[in-house]
Amino acid sequence: MSRPPTFTPPPCARAHRLGTARGDFAVLDASPHGATRGTALLLPGFTGSKEDFIALLEPLTDAGYRIVAVDGRGQYETDGTDRPETYAQHELARDVLAQAAALDAGDEGGVHLVGHSLGGQIARAAVLLDASPFRSLTLMSSGPAQVTEAQQAKVKLLGDALAKLTMAEVWEAMRALDPPEDATTDGEALRRRWLRHRPAQLIATGRQLTVEPDRVAELAATALPVHVLSGVRDDTWPVPLLDDMARRLGAHRTRIDGAEHSPNTDRPEPTARALASFWEDLRTAPRP
Repeated sequence: MSRPPTFTPPPCARAHRLGTARGDFAVLDASPHGATRGTALLLPGFTGSKEDFIALLEPLTDAGYRIVAVDGRGQYETDGTDRPETYAQHELARDVLAQAAALDAGDEGGVHLVGHSLGGQIARAAVLLDASPFRSLTLMSSGPAQVTEAQQAKVKLLGDALAKLTMAEVWEAMRALDPPEDATTDGEALRRRWLRHRPAQLIATGRQLTVEPDRVAELAATALPVHVLSGVRDDTWPVPLLDDMARRLGAHRTRIDGAEHSPNTDRPEPTARALASFWEDLRTAPRP
């Protein structure tokens, strides 16, 4: 999971609930001081939350962008159900379309959509349902199809545990397997976040990560500008696989030095610069 440096939003951001046609979603909504150059919707990954983007908020608003990071259905501070079917990928994708509509960025040419890991695959599904609300798509450490076999095994192990144990019991088991260097992380805040996730959401979306088909050709056919951003090492989708996906998409490609699967928390400043630079290049480009 991504480990944000803090769970306290910076002064540029406010926490509130974004009302949409598909319900309310907990967001961190950060606005620039001056004119807005664009609006971006950020989707977190598996076991994550909107706070995974917290270190990006100030540098991106300083660049002139409104940034809205969201907890998806059943994630952390957004409520969900105990019914697995409510977390089907097409349902989560429709949630994203409703969120984009609620942001009302049509006069800016559309919303810049960013998805980290699982969030990238949900973002892709939303674009494939309807690309018209979006100005661009950034796939951050999010690959073309299912995760590696090693990660599939970990996800299955987690799903089996969630089916039998409480969230608190699973948390303690996961902490026991953490490397010693993770002991410095704000464990209590991470624990509170974990306990507020819906187990059904984790089981359903975890399974999606293990069976996701390759839909790169479908995405390329939309002609939406795509940015493939990652660290220089990734054990969920190997970096050469992300390089190849970018080539197949004709996408802009960024590798963040010193970052692994979560450049948003590993190296937020260069990650923010890469995002803002990509969006700026699109400001004068004709929309496809």
